[in-house]
Amino acid sequence: MKKIILFIAFICITTTSKAQINEVGLFVGGSNYIGDIGPEYYIYPNNIMGGVIYKWNMNPRIALRGTFTFAQISSNDNNATNRGRNLRGIRFTNSIKELAVGVEFNYFEYNISDYDKTYTPYLLLEIAAFNYNVVAGETSPGVYQYNPKTSFAIPFGIGYKTKLFNDFAIAFEIRARYTFEDDIDYNNSNINSLTFGNPNSNDWYVLSGISIVYSFGRPPCYVNP
Repeated sequence: MKKIILFIAFICITTTSKAQINEVGLFVGGSNYIGDIGPEYYIYPNNIMGGVIYKWNMNPRIALRGTFTFAQISSNDNNATNRGRNLRGIRFTNSIKELAVGVEFNYFEYNISDYDKTYTPYLLLEIAAFNYNVVAGETSPGVYQYNPKTSFAIPFGIGYKTKLFNDFAIAFEIRARYTFEDDIDYNNSNINSLTFGNPNSNDWYVLSGISIVYSFGRPPCYVNP
């Protein structure tokens, strides 16, 4: 038994001793909203977003990750291609603070310490909690009271990552968020002036950008995929 354990340890060390299990870094890019106001493009980054990211590489194909993101979102009917929206002329601005955890599935095996495995496209599945402002009431005509609200979203996305230099890597990523809310744009069925759009269609927001991460830590052995 002792010889078997030593043999397994030897295989793990010789095959993965150069693999780096942790990644931490920053990301920046653009954000956009999809809903009842403005243009209906799915990828239309018209505001700034940014945040921090951490990844734990289970093996060369799977990484667990967590992100914190701050994003501004806004939209304006004047930019809509839909003539009805264009004539309506509503606009809004909001901000989102999001905490998300999820899994990256690499298409190729990925290990920036191995020359042949330093790049891959990947698929991203997450769950996210996000905080934003909603209209709680109308204190006088056209003057509103705002309150913070926390809700959940189902995020998914695609990306491509590659080694930058040394222990640094860069990734290009698009993350879409389907929310369970229809009030990110301040839609409120209790206030006539803020009742608009399709009440059966929830809001989305999309985050598009790049991340730069630093890789560190050497696992004794990857978990088998």
